[in-house]
Amino acid sequence: MSKSAADDIKKKWLEAMGKPFDGHTGGKAEIIKRFSRDEFDGEIYIQENGSGKHQRVMMLFPKNMTEKAPAVVVPFYFPEAMMGGDPVTGESLESFKGVEMMLHLTRRGYITVSADSYHLTYIESEKDRLDFSRWQDAADELRRDHPDYSGIGKLVSDTRLLIDMLCDDPRVNTSRIGIAGHSLGGKMAFYTGCLDDRICAVLASDFGICWDQTNWHNDWYWGNSVNELKKCGMDHAELIAAGAMKPFCLIAGQYDNEESYEMMLKGASLCDALDMVSERFCFINHATGHRPPLWALEKGYDFLDKWVKDK
Repeated sequence: MSKSAADDIKKKWLEAMGKPFDGHTGGKAEIIKRFSRDEFDGEIYIQENGSGKHQRVMMLFPKNMTEKAPAVVVPFYFPEAMMGGDPVTGESLESFKGVEMMLHLTRRGYITVSADSYHLTYIESEKDRLDFSRWQDAADELRRDHPDYSGIGKLVSDTRLLIDMLCDDPRVNTSRIGIAGHSLGGKMAFYTGCLDDRICAVLASDFGICWDQTNWHNDWYWGNSVNELKKCGMDHAELIAAGAMKPFCLIAGQYDNEESYEMMLKGASLCDALDMVSERFCFINHATGHRPPLWALEKGYDFLDKWVKDK
């Protein structure tokens, strides 16, 4: 597939997602706190992500850095979930134990970054951040304010702001930036990784790459627009093709399965690059449920090492 054809696919998907609003891209970030733990150092920022809106960002750094380091964006509900707890207060988050991608990857020598998702940043609410109804509240408000802008568009725009931060940070090797996510974070990682050329490899865990595998129809993703995308014959193989066979590792477990691998192959076929599948794609199906076991994550991290750290 030519670059112009890949660019046309990206344009089509970005138009379907809706254009960012209110100077949404390129948000200014202000550091508000530094902290240190035995395994890493950290910084907390407030970053503009819309007119009068901000997202809270956390960055982790390997100890004793002496040169620019590779980096991985780790989108999810909120950063502490990807650390297994609050690094400032010491509060443990047992429900996310085992998928602490930020912690795992920082141990491997990466700078990592994550932010609060828009269910926490777009609206003010007294509901707990783990109360899933906040997602619907935020999606409803987003639709009222910007009827042509999708939830997935908002998620991707906010995630790309984290890449902006990395690219502006002199401690980051900007030619070596990957992205990794689980579940909701897998959706965000997949879309952002395929659409943003600054990302050199994607790791996504059990996000449901086929339309009917998971909740793409929910308002905080695509809403009813999924039906229109299906009618137009659009599926996620096109996003893989738009990424021009960017290295992609998919960890399957519950929502992703062997059908997901067929979607990956379809994307490679659209690129006329089936001969590159064994080199650039990695499919790990642990088939033990939604939460990936550590061995599956470690295989995914090895894949990132090959295409991000060691490239």
